[in-house]
Amino acid sequence: MTDTASLDEASQPLRMRHFYLARQPVLDRNQALFGYELLFRGSAQGPAHFDSGLSASASVIHHASQLGLPRAIGDANAFINVDKDVLMSDMFALLPRERTVLEIVASVEPDDAVIERMRALGAHGFRFAAEAAAHGPALSRLLPVIDFVKMDLRALPAVTLLSLAPRLRTTGKRLVAEKVENHSEYRTCLDIGFDYFQGYYFAKPSVLSSRKLSPSQTTVLDLVNLVASDADNAEIERVVKREVTIGLNLLRLVNTPAVGAGRRIESISQALTLLGRRQLQRWLQILLYAEPDVRGHSQSPLLLLATTRARLMELLAQRLRPGQKNVADVAFTVGMMSLMDTLFCIPMMDIVEQIPVIDEVRAALLQRSGFFGELLKLAESIERMDDEGDDMLAGLKSLSMDGDDLAELEVSAFEWSDKVVRYAI
Repeated sequence: MTDTASLDEASQPLRMRHFYLARQPVLDRNQALFGYELLFRGSAQGPAHFDSGLSASASVIHHASQLGLPRAIGDANAFINVDKDVLMSDMFALLPRERTVLEIVASVEPDDAVIERMRALGAHGFRFAAEAAAHGPALSRLLPVIDFVKMDLRALPAVTLLSLAPRLRTTGKRLVAEKVENHSEYRTCLDIGFDYFQGYYFAKPSVLSSRKLSPSQTTVLDLVNLVASDADNAEIERVVKREVTIGLNLLRLVNTPAVGAGRRIESISQALTLLGRRQLQRWLQILLYAEPDVRGHSQSPLLLLATTRARLMELLAQRLRPGQKNVADVAFTVGMMSLMDTLFCIPMMDIVEQIPVIDEVRAALLQRSGFFGELLKLAESIERMDDEGDDMLAGLKSLSMDGDDLAELEVSAFEWSDKVVRYAI
């Protein structure tokens, strides 16, 4: 058994065609990132059909190894579905075993050979997950060799969930709640004792009652408006100095690889000059999502989602309209602003009233219309991991784009987001 794929391998160009990557976060009880479930979908034929003739799970392993998994998941864990053919094969060599969780699909019969193979792979560092509803009575046979039990909130009646989860907790297994679609479900599963939560519940806006912005966020919002109105650097500098944390973050940003400063920057004025208006605006948009005094992968999952979405939309705009720099910048802004209703718990209409935006941005955010609206719909459809992929295919068609380059752009967006979280906040 060889070890993990190196970062040198991760930087190699992609060779696959006609597929895209769906990546859904798995969060811990503090809503910090624990891992991602990865699915590779055929962009031309639908989710389960691959030109190679391999099983769907074999295709996942194949694509993941060519992508260089660290590019797609950063320091997080990867949950990858495997069937019996893959489980009994030797195609795990290029996966980072210490960060790979192999999820046993429902078709796998846990006979003696399967259990023995799981024990052998477990001895090499791989961990396993199984879904309670999918395996039914067979789950008891799998329990001694798995580390995670996943429970689908859509597949299990509430009464079953309430009785089964406490029993499974006594076995010492980590419980993962799947398809958590709103904050109420998250709170219920938290109370029951689930360890991890999968789904985009954290990205669903709750607009019944707005929350109070922190002083830091209020200052950042003021700065966003100043930059949008083309205020001079002296005025921006005065506002930055009002909030010590923002000033320190700015100085740290321009002295890190995220900006690539060749010399140490010692003043706010120097930092603003070096960063420039375009990068300042981008950094401020990102900073809105940051939790105060928190850095690294414990950052808000909303920050990770927003930066990845914004960067993907920017890359798509560059690919579709090359040479039009402003178009890519607008696409990035739309991606970042598209989750601000969730961030602030207020309607998007109020957001666009408070932040001056051009008509195209307003139309994209409110109606998902126009070029930027189509980019946003495409990004959202990829994130949802929908079973049929119809929305994603429709998005590609509306943009006159095929899926050949989509996975490459996605992984580039994942990498960029990871660097932002590490260096810019």
